[in-house]
Amino acid sequence: MEKFNKSNKMMVGVVGIIIGALIIMGICFITYKPVEETHYHANFAVYIDGKQEQFSNPLLYEEISDCTISTTMKPAERAHIHDQIKDVVHVEDEAVTWGNFFQNIGWGVSKSYIDNSDTLLINNATKKVSYILNGKTVDDVAKRIIGDKDRLLISYGESTTDQLNQQFATVASSAEKYDTTKDPASCSGGHSENGFKDRMKHLL
Repeated sequence: MEKFNKSNKMMVGVVGIIIGALIIMGICFITYKPVEETHYHANFAVYIDGKQEQFSNPLLYEEISDCTISTTMKPAERAHIHDQIKDVVHVEDEAVTWGNFFQNIGWGVSKSYIDNSDTLLINNATKKVSYILNGKTVDDVAKRIIGDKDRLLISYGESTTDQLNQQFATVASSAEKYDTTKDPASCSGGHSENGFKDRMKHLL
C-alpha cells in the first residue's frame, strides 16, 4: 500500500510538472512578440545646376539576394537604394546618417561641397550647396540621422529660394508606402510577421 501511494505521488508530481510546463509554453506562445528589425524609408532628390541627378549607374544599387543569417552588417546594408528606384533610401540599422548613406553610394556631402565621385562641387562666390529637409532649410545633413519618411533635397548651383522650393516639391513622398510593403531585399520585409512558425521557434 505504501509503495502504491509513493508511485501515485510520483505520477501526480510528473503530471503536475508536465501541466505546468504546458501552461508556461502556452503563455509564451500567446504573448510572443517578434524582435522588431529596423527597416524604414526616406525620400530624396539631388539637383546639380538645376538638373535632377538620375543615379543611373547600376553599381549604386544594392542587389536583391536571398536572405542570409549574419551577425555583422556591412555599411552598404545599413542604408542603400535598390531596384533601380533612385529616390527611396532603405534604412536597415539604427542611427544611420545621411552622410553614411551617401558614402555608401560613393558620394560625399557637407555644408561646403558635394562630391559625386566624379566631380567635387565646392561653394564659391556664385554657387553653393543647399539643403531642405522636410520643408525646412538646414546647413548640413551629413551628421543628421535619417528619419522615417524624411524628404530631403540637396541642390548645388545658383538657385533662388523659389527655385529651391520648386525643386523640393519634386521630392517623392513614397516612403510611407514602402514602410508597409514587403521588401524583397530584406529578411524582415517592410514589417514584422507574427506567424505560427515564429512562435514555435520561440518556444524551442
